[in-house]
Amino acid sequence: MIEKETKMLSWNEMSPLEQAQCQYWDMYKDAYGVRPRGVDTTSWTLEQFDAEFETLAVVIQREEEQRKINETEAAVRFEAQLVDLMKSGARTRESAIAWVHDAEGSNGDDEYLCFLLGLRYGYFRTV
Repeated sequence: MIEKETKMLSWNEMSPLEQAQCQYWDMYKDAYGVRPRGVDTTSWTLEQFDAEFETLAVVIQREEEQRKINETEAAVRFEAQLVDLMKSGARTRESAIAWVHDAEGSNGDDEYLCFLLGLRYGYFRTV
């Protein structure tokens, strides 16, 4: 069996419907954290995509607001944990952070620790 070679189109080479389909996949992931499964958009019109984009935009905004709240709460918990560790024997903030790295198994990777603890990325570069 000979497989047909598929050429990837650039954005400008795509039709407006193909562009809308790509945008839908990206927005859906932004809204729900996963790509859509079992959704057949091949028969959708641009108007149907536009209506879905409006709905997804609301979900994305709501999720963004919740993400910021969650990250703020995670930072409060993390800073309290550092205070507790310093009361328990960590001599410096850096030592306390190293202890948290050890406990979380993040191997000193600050960005991975952010992921594990729900902190915003870059947290350790600005604190």
